[in-house]
Amino acid sequence: MADFSIPKFPVVARSLHADLKKRVQQYFDEQGIQSTGTTKLFTKALIMIISFVLLYIQLLVWTPVWYIGVAECVILGGLVAGIGFNVMHDGSHGSFSTNKYVNRIAASSISLLGANHFMWNMKHNMIHHSFTNIDGVDDDIEVGVLMRMAPTQKRYKLHRFQHWYFWALYMMLYVFWIFFSDYYKYFSGKIGAVPLKKMRLADHLEFWGVKIYHASVFILIPIFAVGWLSWMVGFITMCLVAGFVLSIVFQLAHTVEHAQFPVASEETNKLPDEFAAHQIKTTANFATKNRLVSWLVGGLNFQIEHHLFPKISHVHYPAISEIVKAVCREYQLQYIEYPTMRKAVVAHVRFLKQMGKYD
Repeated sequence: MADFSIPKFPVVARSLHADLKKRVQQYFDEQGIQSTGTTKLFTKALIMIISFVLLYIQLLVWTPVWYIGVAECVILGGLVAGIGFNVMHDGSHGSFSTNKYVNRIAASSISLLGANHFMWNMKHNMIHHSFTNIDGVDDDIEVGVLMRMAPTQKRYKLHRFQHWYFWALYMMLYVFWIFFSDYYKYFSGKIGAVPLKKMRLADHLEFWGVKIYHASVFILIPIFAVGWLSWMVGFITMCLVAGFVLSIVFQLAHTVEHAQFPVASEETNKLPDEFAAHQIKTTANFATKNRLVSWLVGGLNFQIEHHLFPKISHVHYPAISEIVKAVCREYQLQYIEYPTMRKAVVAHVRFLKQMGKYD
């Protein structure tokens, strides 16, 4: 990563991160359980993937009347997001299974959806998880001129309305990701300002193999099977639903009115807090008591726990969240949590409104 200065976390005498890891590991030792996925997770993964495949086949082979077809494409879009949240996400962090090959297969489910795992791994695991909400590094808050997602970003007049039009942009995420973002990263050789790792031959072959597969399975074959117009309506419906669900869940975790956007010191290039405190201050939970939300979003409503312990499967987050809360009280850190998804959405809209009106 030459020619790019990555900010650093300070070294502190009493490490919050070390304390948290010690207490959480003690929980797993006392319970006598692994920190990876359980049978319930594997069952959920199978349900979602099988449902996705069967619904895809049904739409092409036994094409229903248009209004049922559109409804099924809405479900298909939800399954795209659900597989990403519940299977790919845990797999890419190595928390889906104790077996590294099973984790690799789970992580590769992103290929089923048409996205590239190499790009996701670097963008999400390496950059976002390390430098959350740091403008200029975290690509998740870099939307361009259309939206202002951090206090340090330049404010334009159109941002006064971003809390009204954000939903339309969020719907475009999946299309943008599949048809532009992956290619831009590939050909530019960087994610934001951060240079890509050197890609092996296998990485290049996988990139193009996935893109050819996606174009064949989601564009060419459906057009041949149901016609151009039916394909276009169904494909756009699926993409818009998937894009919005993926966007809103991830945005509720970091771009809300109580989350912070730390800036590194110009003199030392060090951030104000150690790693764990940084993650807690830049991240928020929502609807953690709602089992249905937790099941559908793969525990990403426990985002604080996920950022502190990405290698622990989301099925354990409800239990370890109590440990994290207790430690936050000891260290006098605010544990940002919205009791319902509605209140989290309100906090996100308020944040967008603030970013659009004030410097």
